[in-house]
Amino acid sequence: MIIASLEDDPLQAQYIAHTLSNAGFQCKNFTTGKELLVALKKAEKLDLLLLDWELPDISGKDIVIWIRANLGNQLPVIFVTNRNQDQDLVHGLDAGADDFLAKPFKAPELIARIKALLRRNNAESSLSIIKLEPYQLNPQSREATLHGEPVQLAPKEFDLAYLFFGNIGRLFSRDALSTAIWNREIPATSRTLDTHLSNIRQKLQINPDNGVRIVSSYALGYRMELIKNAPDNLPDPKS
Repeated sequence: MIIASLEDDPLQAQYIAHTLSNAGFQCKNFTTGKELLVALKKAEKLDLLLLDWELPDISGKDIVIWIRANLGNQLPVIFVTNRNQDQDLVHGLDAGADDFLAKPFKAPELIARIKALLRRNNAESSLSIIKLEPYQLNPQSREATLHGEPVQLAPKEFDLAYLFFGNIGRLFSRDALSTAIWNREIPATSRTLDTHLSNIRQKLQINPDNGVRIVSSYALGYRMELIKNAPDNLPDPKS
């Protein structure tokens, strides 16, 4: 598998390449955003991208926004950056990144994050489309629609929505959601989960008019419930 790394610091780039090589991955290094974009426009085969945020020519955030707008959600992206504030995490994920790893990091943690994302992508190829009128969520294309109209969701927003729509009535604790979506626990003081919940509520118009709601209990967690109990409002997975 080919892992692309956009990193302008030579020592950091060497460390990443060495880490990937030891784990059995092929590493393709890029030092500028423009160089990476040229490769992406040529449709070079890449299985995952490690992306620095602060670059000399193009912001890493702008690059991931371009990727999502032009290539969709098929290429997994992990921000590897000196930024480590909670608001940076939220902004990076909202831009379209799949994960966020703060420097300095340990090699096993990087490899664990990469393998988790690759497993998720492989698993999604066998997941079913969820149809719950007026919603549809397609895990292969990672597209969501409401009343037949596309809804733009960031990768983690889609993952969160798919989890809820695929588990109507199931209660998820904050820790369970954090582990399922971000592959780690998120501190109770963080607003990351709350922000993503707010985003999917707003973007997907999750309200009684559309037959669903997300019920929250600070002590217990969150669950999606059906407002209408008609048989045609039950999830209809299609392969």
